[in-house]
Amino acid sequence: VQLQASGGGLVQAGGSLRLSCAASGGTFSMYDMGWFRQAPGKEREFVAAVADSGRRKAYGDSVKGRFAISRENTKNTVYLQMDSLKPEDTAVYYCAADRSFTKVVAGTYDYRGQGTLVTVSS
Repeated sequence: VQLQASGGGLVQAGGSLRLSCAASGGTFSMYDMGWFRQAPGKEREFVAAVADSGRRKAYGDSVKGRFAISRENTKNTVYLQMDSLKPEDTAVYYCAADRSFTKVVAGTYDYRGQGTLVTVSS
């Protein structure tokens, strides 16, 4: 499975961005998907995950109530809507995939794509 994230950029604090992750090379609807981020000098952080059906979701504590994950299986794409952005949300965001929702949330997924940089200015 190949994953390609896009949609990053520069935004002011309080603004919004929507990231997309396009998947290819596998049956997208069979994979649980997730978003992670890593800021310079910091460890990787779990952001959000969505199960293959789209009905089960999970969020990291730092983004609950501000970010929303969704997917369109007909387009082989997963999204991350980010609202009320803060400077501390600045990081490289990348998407991940696995057949296990638990493994996605735990960060032990099988597939990961290239990241997209999100910069939030104060």
